[in-house]
Amino acid sequence: MIVTPLDSAILDSKEQYVFYHKMIDFTLKELIVAVQQKKILTEQEVLLFKQYCDLLLYSIEAMRVKYMYDDEENMKVDLTDSGFPNYLEFRYLFNDLGLREDYLGKLTNIDVLKEEFLDTLLRKKEPIAQRKLFQASSIVYYTSAKKEYIFNRFVQGKIIEAPQGSLGQYLVSWSFYEVSHNRPFICYMYFDYDGSNPLKDRDEIYYALKTVADRELAMDMMAYAIDKRLPKVLPKLVKRVDLGPIHNVFAKDENEITHAILDGIAKKTIPLESYAISFKIDEVSSKSEFKEGSFFSKQTFQNWDAVFRQRYVFAPHRIIQLLYNKTPEIMNKLAKAPIQIADLKMK
Repeated sequence: MIVTPLDSAILDSKEQYVFYHKMIDFTLKELIVAVQQKKILTEQEVLLFKQYCDLLLYSIEAMRVKYMYDDEENMKVDLTDSGFPNYLEFRYLFNDLGLREDYLGKLTNIDVLKEEFLDTLLRKKEPIAQRKLFQASSIVYYTSAKKEYIFNRFVQGKIIEAPQGSLGQYLVSWSFYEVSHNRPFICYMYFDYDGSNPLKDRDEIYYALKTVADRELAMDMMAYAIDKRLPKVLPKLVKRVDLGPIHNVFAKDENEITHAILDGIAKKTIPLESYAISFKIDEVSSKSEFKEGSFFSKQTFQNWDAVFRQRYVFAPHRIIQLLYNKTPEIMNKLAKAPIQIADLKMK
């Protein structure tokens, strides 16, 4: 899917920023709790899932601070099968913070700005000018935001020992922001290792994952590509979580769940802050092994089983009722009945 400027909405008022950021923050936190409570992921996978979501939340909060009082630039939210910020916003954050010192050197000294604020509020009894508020938010942004906590195009997790009873001895995770969908994906790979310690080859493993598993591919293709690139790594299970879309008032796509929610909002049968979250898990496991190559350089490959797909929907009770009425076929094909999470209350 080609993403164009028409697929993005620009947040151009303080009220929109407050509304959008509260919605994303609330929905992601509700999702983390529900995934853990319903045991949709294993205990270890949930811990890693939460870490990647924390990076997302941190990045989106940094965007809120960056744009809140900026009259010249506006943040873009993707409208097509996403609900998340446009992927370019994450790149802008990463680039900005790489030039932190240059920007800080050009900003007004914080003590000078404090004096100006106090003089305006206490002596002149006037509101702070928008330009000054932007200067203050820029200082907060550049002094508090950390580049290493920004959700990048590709985020690599560490190689760790897999929990007892797992299909492989080791577990490695990674995450990527799929540019064509503007959504985050989180991946896990359980594997055995032909050697004493996979950490000796971690640079090679990390490079291979970043090269062949940094975008949405067919699961068996991705698993085969990893298997082929890493002769000592014997993948046993590869699992990918597709986080989204977040169906809400900002969306503009052909998704039936989005249409049902937008129709309900338009008819005022549900409130403006109504939402639902789609959550998908694809996984493929090894069913056997085979060797290929010459007598002196044989490599062990995996025979992969069919891809196992699970689809979930998380939503407040009222939205679940709406979706059963409007999209019964989708609801009846889910891995579990729609999972209830809390309503978002906007003042």
